[in-house]
Amino acid sequence: MKKERRLAWRVLRHWTDIAQGGRLPRRDEIEGWMVGEDAANCVLIGVESPIELSYFVSVGLNLATALCSADTLAGVLLSLTPQVVSARRGLVVDGVATLNGVGILYRSMLLPLSEDGVTIDHLLGAVSYRALRSNEARPTQVNFRRLPIVPARAAVAKRRPA
Repeated sequence: MKKERRLAWRVLRHWTDIAQGGRLPRRDEIEGWMVGEDAANCVLIGVESPIELSYFVSVGLNLATALCSADTLAGVLLSLTPQVVSARRGLVVDGVATLNGVGILYRSMLLPLSEDGVTIDHLLGAVSYRALRSNEARPTQVNFRRLPIVPARAAVAKRRPA
């Protein structure tokens, strides 16, 4: 199989491979994978109740400077936490943000994780981006696409032959 060039799709494939067992992946199933070259563009968000208390557990080196303002890349991902948790599914987001004071065009994945396979306690975020070209219009639209829901463990068990 050809290696996927796009970070967001590599992360999604890894998450989906684990989730095909009918449960949300656990944090320890993705952390070892996040120490490679992709880690610089990944975030791990701890989900709290109330949701407004959610926080960054780890932020990749390429995103670390983006923690100050709500319109920065890491801030955009953190602001999407309520949508992912309430929908119980991953989210793909394309848009424009600021990184190190430069406008960028980005694609990100925000994917739920769960220690018990049911309760979402962390989110894995992965972002690929490029600087906006000087002659490129700065789009104002952000595109959201929800990913399919991971089937509940009981539903998967019912479909398996006895």
